[in-house]
Amino acid sequence: MAPVLTGLPAPDQLTGGNQVRLLAGGDMLFPAMCQAIANARDRVWLATYIFHDDPAAEAVAQALAAAARRGVQVGVVVDGFGSKATLPRLRQWLDDAGVKLVVFRPLDRWWRLLHPGQLRRLHQKLCVVDGEHGFVGGINIIDDRHDLNHGWSDRPRLDFAVAVHGPVVAQMAQTARAMHTRAHLGADWRDEALQLARSAEPVARVRRILARLRLHPQAPASATASLAPVRAAFLVRDNLRQRRAIEQAYVDAMVQARQRLVLVCPYFYPGRQFRRALRQAARRGVQVRLLLQGKADYRFAALAAQVLYDEMLASGVRVFEYMPAFLHAKVAIIDDDWATVGSSNIDPLSLLLNLEANLVVRDHAFAAQLALQVEAGFMDAREVLRPPVAGGWWGTLQRGFVAWAAHWFLRLAGLSGRY
Repeated sequence: MAPVLTGLPAPDQLTGGNQVRLLAGGDMLFPAMCQAIANARDRVWLATYIFHDDPAAEAVAQALAAAARRGVQVGVVVDGFGSKATLPRLRQWLDDAGVKLVVFRPLDRWWRLLHPGQLRRLHQKLCVVDGEHGFVGGINIIDDRHDLNHGWSDRPRLDFAVAVHGPVVAQMAQTARAMHTRAHLGADWRDEALQLARSAEPVARVRRILARLRLHPQAPASATASLAPVRAAFLVRDNLRQRRAIEQAYVDAMVQARQRLVLVCPYFYPGRQFRRALRQAARRGVQVRLLLQGKADYRFAALAAQVLYDEMLASGVRVFEYMPAFLHAKVAIIDDDWATVGSSNIDPLSLLLNLEANLVVRDHAFAAQLALQVEAGFMDAREVLRPPVAGGWWGTLQRGFVAWAAHWFLRLAGLSGRY
């Protein structure tokens, strides 16, 4: 029997009264983010997996530095693997301006690579300004036409983020702050321990630190009192209390789907319960379509998805591969009023290991707008009519190899059980 997932926020955790704007690619996200940072009065938090040093990223860095110079408190946390190559340039841009730049799980010592925790990366893409304006999605701080492994291209990646204003932003701010605190403690835990031991009120200090570390607090009663549109829920996946929250939100929505289920994701290798929900939705007449990468950036990731094509096609799930450019979007639309945009892929890294953040939106207009953008992606995709991984001994060997690799990768990361 598949494990029972836990961590889904109850329906009454949807906060109403939010404004949510869809942003297609960095060409829309970065100017909106920089404008919000330019208008910041008090505090800016930013968390990202990749913060590169190309011109698009430099523009964001300059906005952060300018805010810090005029007295705004600016905290930036980047992942130690995703941003490893550009850390010297980031420090050059940000440190002198007074930006508090910290690194989540740095790789500055060779022996850090031997720690299993290094497989659990910060994969969130969050920016919150003054606790009022939030940005969340799948877009790293790097030009959409720039790929770290394949260089520059003419067409941008297909990717999305959302700009949010309203009660749900408070939860986003708490998460971004918590990620900054966790990264800081990870780098300077000895100093923190000494300060705590010398403190006259160590228990109170522990409580304050734990409060700063906590992700995704419950929305205040005043925020949830009205469920007027736009209703939204901010979901995180962490390694403490909310290990399966994003996966559970997907599964519950798929179980309730009645008309359509559209899932866009570059890295697709879901677990048993997720795949069963997809198959069952298709078998009860829901139109289920997957838009996956056709231009592969990592060959093993592409193979992991392809070994599942026969299972999906046999159940009536339609599979499409996006061809014009790299696909990086992680979004879904279910029926007419459920949509999500975020950082979480549908694979073991995102669902079980990495720190992720998604926004779930319950709103007809937003779902329709996202669906319109996604349909344009389907127009540029090719439908998979025959699985590329054939049957027979070679297909069995490929499927077995992917399952074996996923199993041992999770074991190395400290996880056991069936996926």
